[in-house]
Amino acid sequence: MIVLRLALQSLRNRWITAVLTILSIALSVGLLLGVEKVRSAARDSFSSTISGTDLIIGARTGDIQLLLYSVFRLGNATNNMSWKSFSDIAKRSEIKWIVPLSLGDSHRGFRVLATTGDYFKYYKFRDHRALTFANGNKFDDLFDTVIGADVAKALHYQLDDKIIISHGISAIGQKHDTTPFRVSGILKKTGTPVDKTLHISLKAMEAIHVDWRTGYKMPGHSTPAAILRRMPLQTKAITAALVGLKSRMQIFTMQRFVNNYRAEPLSAIIPGLTLYKMWSLVGTAEKALIAVSALVVITAILGMMIMIFSTLNERRREISILRSVGAGPLTIIGLLISEAMILTALGIITGTGILYALLLASRSAIDQHYGIYLTITAPTQNEYLALGAILLGGFIAGLLPAWRAYQVSLADGMIVRK
Repeated sequence: MIVLRLALQSLRNRWITAVLTILSIALSVGLLLGVEKVRSAARDSFSSTISGTDLIIGARTGDIQLLLYSVFRLGNATNNMSWKSFSDIAKRSEIKWIVPLSLGDSHRGFRVLATTGDYFKYYKFRDHRALTFANGNKFDDLFDTVIGADVAKALHYQLDDKIIISHGISAIGQKHDTTPFRVSGILKKTGTPVDKTLHISLKAMEAIHVDWRTGYKMPGHSTPAAILRRMPLQTKAITAALVGLKSRMQIFTMQRFVNNYRAEPLSAIIPGLTLYKMWSLVGTAEKALIAVSALVVITAILGMMIMIFSTLNERRREISILRSVGAGPLTIIGLLISEAMILTALGIITGTGILYALLLASRSAIDQHYGIYLTITAPTQNEYLALGAILLGGFIAGLLPAWRAYQVSLADGMIVRK
C-alpha cells in the first residue's frame, strides 16, 4: 500500500505527462478493440444476411460472385438462368421451396429485385428470422413495389407514393417513366441488403421491358399500363434462385445435379461454405489490420517506458532519499513498476470506455450506411486476453526503468550539481 500511495503521489506531481501517456495508451487500446469489434460485426452481419437457404442457383460463374450479386446485391451476373431450367429444377422431389430472383434495374442508387410473393415467406435472415412489414403488404397489383427500410428512410417514401424505375444500375440510365410503381409495403429494418432493395414482381419486370430490345427502348413504342395488365406476361430468364430442400442430407446430391445440368451451364452454391471461402480470402487483410493495431499499442507502451526513463534523471534525488531512509530494492522497483501498471490500467479502462461510447453513438449510422450491425456486448475472451497482454506489456515496460533506477547510487543521487 505504501508503494502504491507513493506511485499515485508521484504521478500526481507529473499529472500532465501522466494524462498524455494515459490518452496515448487509451487511443491505441480503443483502436485495437475497435478493429476487432468491427471485424467481428462485419462477419456476423454478412453471415446473418441469409439463413435457412440450402442452395443458391444461378448461371455458371464463381461461387463468391454468385453469392455477392444474388444476396448482397454487389456486382452483376455474367449471364442469366433460363426460366425453363428454373421450372425443371423446381419440379425435383428434393425441393421444398424455391424462390426466383431477377436483378438488373435500379432506383436512385438502390437495386430493384424482381421475385414472387414466396420471397417474403421463405427469405430468412439472422437465425431464421422472417421478413415483416412496418407498413402495407406485399405487391398485389402488377405495378406495386415493396421497399426496404433504408430506401423508405433515405428517400422519404410512404405508402402509395409513386416510383419511377431506371433501366440498369447506372445513375444516368433511361427511365421506365411510362410505368410508375406504387409503394404497397415497407419492410421493417433487417440490417441486411434487403433494407436497400426495391421488390417488384417478375411479371412487372417483364412488363416494363415489353418495349425494349437488347437493352434499348424501341422508338415510338409505349405500351399503356392498362394493356400491360392484360397481357400474358411470361418470365424468360432470371438471375438466380434461392432453394430450400426437404432434407439437408440432400444438399450435396442436389448441388451435383445442378452443377452437371445438361440443358445449360449452372452453378449451385452452399451459402455458408461460400461465406467461409470469402472470409478466408480476406483473412490476410484482417490479420494485417490487427497487426497494425497491435503495433500502435506497442508504440504507446514504448512511449510510456521512454517517458519513465526520461524522468529518472530528475528523480535521482527522490530515489536516493527513499533508499537512504531504508527503502529496499523491492520498494524502488515496485514504485516504478506500479507507476507503469497504473498508467497502463487507466489507459485500458479509458480506451475501452471511449470505444463503447463511440460504438453506442455511431451504431445507427454504421448500420444505415454500411449495413454492419454493431452489437454492444462485453469483451470476448480473445479481447480479455489482448487486454491482459497489454497489461503485461506495461509491467515489462516499467521493469526496465525500475531496474535502472535501483542502480543509481546513493552518493550520486545526493550530489548537488551546479
